[in-house]
Amino acid sequence: MNELPRALLLVDDEANVLSSLSRLFRTDGYQILRASSGPEGLEILAKQPVSVVISDQRMPGMTGVEFLRKVRENHPKTVRIVLSGYTDLKSVTDAINEGAIYKFLTKPWDDAELRALVAESFIFFETVAYNEQQTADLIRSAQLASQHLEEVVSHAKSTEKLTMAILMMSQEVVELLPLPLLGVSLEGDIVLANMASISGFGPCATLGNAARDCLPPEILGVLSDGMAPGDSRYVSVGGPANILRTYYIARLGRWSPAGGYLLIAEEAQKWSPLG
Repeated sequence: MNELPRALLLVDDEANVLSSLSRLFRTDGYQILRASSGPEGLEILAKQPVSVVISDQRMPGMTGVEFLRKVRENHPKTVRIVLSGYTDLKSVTDAINEGAIYKFLTKPWDDAELRALVAESFIFFETVAYNEQQTADLIRSAQLASQHLEEVVSHAKSTEKLTMAILMMSQEVVELLPLPLLGVSLEGDIVLANMASISGFGPCATLGNAARDCLPPEILGVLSDGMAPGDSRYVSVGGPANILRTYYIARLGRWSPAGGYLLIAEEAQKWSPLG
C-alpha cells in the first residue's frame, strides 16, 4: 500500500528531547526528521512529504498548537500529534475539537504508548491515501466511460431507441458499481441508490427516504454546510467494533444542470483507537 518511506518529523526546542525521541523510534524503520522550532518544521514539510508529525506544545515563538494549525492548513493529510503538559490541556483540547490535532499525549510520555500511537498514525495515513487513490481510479474510469458514451451519442442518430438504450445502460452501470453509491437531492431526499448502497449506508438508504433519517451526522454536517458545484471532500466516520469508513462526497452541477450530491462509501477499515 505504501511506496514512500515512512517519514516522521519530530519538533522540539530542547535538543535532549529530540535525541530521546529519535532513539525511541530508531528501530521502527521510520525516516526520522528533526526540527528545533515550528518555522524550521514548516521548512522541512515544504521540501519533502511527511506522514506523521510529533510536536512539543511549549516552544518559544510558535507553540505546538500554532505550528500544527499551520501544518493542517498547508499539509492537511499529515497526521498531527502534540506532546503537552497538564497546564496546556485547554489549548490542546480546543485544537483537537477544531481538527488541528489528531491525538495528544501528556508529558512525560509512556514509550510503549507513544510508539503504538505513531504506528497507528502511519496506518491511518496510508489507509486514507489508499482509499483516495481507489476512489480517484473509480472516478477516472467513470469519466472515461462517460466520455465514450458521449462520443457514441455524438456520432449516432438522435432517436428514441438510442436514447432509451443509453439511459438503460447508464442505470445498469450505476447498479453494478462495486462501491456503495447514493445520490441526494438539494432538498435532502435520496434520489439514487445502487445495489451496493445498503452495505455502505445501511438499510434505510433507499430511494425516496430522507437523508437526515439515514446518514451519519458527520455526512449530514457536510451536506448542511453546502458545497460549490464541482467541489468534493472526504469524511471519516467511526462505527461499532472499531470500524472506520471513509465517504467521498461531491457536489454535482459544475458540468451539467444536475443538482445535489454524489456519495460513495469506501471499504471499511479496522482500527485500534488509543485512550
